Amino acid sequence: MPGTDPRASVSPAVLPSLPAAAVGLGLRRALLDDIEQAPPGDIDFLECAPENWIGLGGALGERLRGLSARYPLTCHGLSLSLGGSAPLDLAFIDRVGRFLDTHHVRLYSEHLSYCSDDGHLYDLLPLPFTDEAIRHTAARIAQVQDRLGRRIAVENVSTYLTPHAAMSELAFTTAVLQEADCDLLLDVNNVHVNAINHRYDPVAFIDGLPAERIVCLHVAGHYDEADDLKIDTHGSPVVEPVWALLEHACATSGPRPALLERDFNLPPYAELQAELQQMRRILRSHDHARGAGA
Repeated sequence: MPGTDPRASVSPAVLPSLPAAAVGLGLRRALLDDIEQAPPGDIDFLECAPENWIGLGGALGERLRGLSARYPLTCHGLSLSLGGSAPLDLAFIDRVGRFLDTHHVRLYSEHLSYCSDDGHLYDLLPLPFTDEAIRHTAARIAQVQDRLGRRIAVENVSTYLTPHAAMSELAFTTAVLQEADCDLLLDVNNVHVNAINHRYDPVAFIDGLPAERIVCLHVAGHYDEADDLKIDTHGSPVVEPVWALLEHACATSGPRPALLERDFNLPPYAELQAELQQMRRILRSHDHARGAGA
């Protein structure tokens, strides 16, 4: 990075990657007590939204520092608006960069969507699946990567309508990854939700992705509005079809670090612990299978 970069001098290039079968949990303030008291071996890494933690001091800032010293940390952003029309907020990107360096963050990801126009819209809105949107979004991703001096990953998002679809979600996603030369955070729950909402084959979607660009997996629960409409909420237990998609993703692409997201209707920690253990069983089974076949 240029010598004028005001951020700390920690280089993301020297940080080791997370193990392929690592299991993580989303860092939410309501889960702080549970995470701090979690037995060794339950959690391998934590993920937070930097927007919720940047600049925090006091007791919360101290607890974050303690956890980032105990666990590797990844970050999943909420507000870059990679597909948006308003100029990127470069000052905010620099603040994110300092946060990533300070906490030795292994992976920074954002959503393949937009969330701002003439101000923040407080939602992750779908992009049109067009060549113009590919070029526009990829250029902005490349700008973020250049500004941060590190690769980022983009996440496939859940959607309920498509503004304009000149191509499939799969074709759009793979084209953005190629054009921007970035990585993919594959959210298997979002694949399930979109496959129901937009009536496509979730297995074919996963099989069509460039496996070499998948750097992390997300698993979560959703709300069944109707048989043909699923709402991504992160507020329910993971359902069997989503576990099956995680299994398939690991079988076809190999295990990747996987994270359990739970934002609302938080259950007793024992229930989250059981889901973490389920995720670990799936990842380890494919990690061992690949090792045996080497």
